[in-house]
Amino acid sequence: MSENTLVQANGRAWDVVVVGGGVAGLSAALTLARVRRSVLVIDAGEPRNAPAAAAHGLLSRDGTAPLELLRLGREEVASYGGRVESGRVSGVRREGARLVVTTEDGGRAVARRVLVTTGLMDELPDVAGLAERWGRDVLHCPYCHGWEVRDAAVGVLATGPMAVHQALLFRQLTSDVTLFAHTGGDPTEEQWEQLAALGVHVVDGEVSGLEVDDRDRLSGVRLASGRSVPVEALVVAPRLVARAGFLTELGLAVTEHAMGVGVQLVCEPGGFTGVEGVWAAGNVTDLAAGVPVAAASGVQVAAAINMDLIGADTKAAVTARAGGVFGAAMEAEVSRRTLGERRHGLEIPRRQGV
Repeated sequence: MSENTLVQANGRAWDVVVVGGGVAGLSAALTLARVRRSVLVIDAGEPRNAPAAAAHGLLSRDGTAPLELLRLGREEVASYGGRVESGRVSGVRREGARLVVTTEDGGRAVARRVLVTTGLMDELPDVAGLAERWGRDVLHCPYCHGWEVRDAAVGVLATGPMAVHQALLFRQLTSDVTLFAHTGGDPTEEQWEQLAALGVHVVDGEVSGLEVDDRDRLSGVRLASGRSVPVEALVVAPRLVARAGFLTELGLAVTEHAMGVGVQLVCEPGGFTGVEGVWAAGNVTDLAAGVPVAAASGVQVAAAINMDLIGADTKAAVTARAGGVFGAAMEAEVSRRTLGERRHGLEIPRRQGV
């Protein structure tokens, strides 16, 4: 990509450069384009949910394939004059009042504001065969995939503090739930009572791999002891890692989530990062956000950015109208207040006795 590829036709800085073209980024870009902001989306083309067959919970688009959803979103952004370009952002730095966004292949975009919507990566447990089935019959979210495994034999792989929570969630969808203790540690007494009351089976021992039938479907979990336990789906808890390494030059870094499930970019409720001109939305700052929540986050933060730009534009217009701090209009007003009629070179004599 040449340095000129990401430049506006008029040569001006973009109002907003959106880094990341998932549902949060595209929803933000659509909102900004519809209020006539110049907006550029730079996307690396690696949506987190790409392995899944469909996205769910998005009204009127439930069941749409993730990549198809993004294709439609890009078309909508373009229909209002927004631009979407492929590229991987390598850094963001400040140059005076502007922000410069650079890509790994030499692209350079100048922006008044930057919105980070790069999402996150799922770091999966180190179990043989698990990564290859991620998003198919190795799952994590009941709201994303639960309906598809209703009444199936579901296993839950315990690797951290959320394992029992996941088992209870999927117990709502099927009566056949097995919790594999693996490396997750022992449940508390209260959790043991909950599992027993709901009929959740608990299997001790570490998991060494998965078993797949001749139709390429998950058929079981294999323990290190050699024992095999039949399951049709396996629920895991990946470590959630926000994609924010390119922001280090601005002094921004990820922070460990309070629940120990991963790292995220901490922002104010409206998406402001604390660095002037830089905002964030979606999974990069909210690890639990599903597709509908991420989209809503993009819209909300886009509105906040637009209001911030309106404030800056209005301030600049007021200053220009006044001719600057020491402009002619300001000088005339100061003279009127301090000199009165003497500002015209006239000295009006005071009458005697007055």
